[in-house]
Amino acid sequence: MSLYKHIREAWTKPQQNKELWRERLLAWKQENSTVRIERPTRLDRARSLGYKAKQGFVMVRQRVQRGGHTRPKIKGGRRSKKFGTRLSLRKSYQLIAEERAQKKYENLTVLNSYWVAQDGRHVWYEVVLVDSSHPVIKADPKINWIAAQKNKSRVFHGVTSAGKKARGMSGKGKGYEKARPSRRAHLRTQ
Repeated sequence: MSLYKHIREAWTKPQQNKELWRERLLAWKQENSTVRIERPTRLDRARSLGYKAKQGFVMVRQRVQRGGHTRPKIKGGRRSKKFGTRLSLRKSYQLIAEERAQKKYENLTVLNSYWVAQDGRHVWYEVVLVDSSHPVIKADPKINWIAAQKNKSRVFHGVTSAGKKARGMSGKGKGYEKARPSRRAHLRTQ
């Protein structure tokens, strides 16, 4: 069995090693919400999403708070009794994590991300970022597509894997007629 398969099997039930899991979460809670890390925690997952241990690739661990998201408090005027304070987001925690990492590192481009941990209050994702202006990235034919200007803010256009899932782009054919080119575009045709 290959090394990556062993790593993948270990991550099927990460809470089995309770001491390591607790240590890791306690340490991560003390850190800032966005932390640049030296190497990925889940090497197999990072590699499958396009990460390479070469110049131009940056790994970031992003923390997102779990739970319902509240609307901002209404300052004045009358509102109906049914006006809700809770806001149900169409975005997943993963997409929120990618967007926050992109805002922190504006000169880099989000390639993809994956789940690493969660507890009752937070979820942690590791985000793979690429420096599209780096000469090593420009010379690599497998990743130099990311250097195009249209991919600069791909995370905000919902083009990453988490973004496509949130937009309902995971399937095609019957049942997905209203998903393309976007839900908003479909509504405008009515």
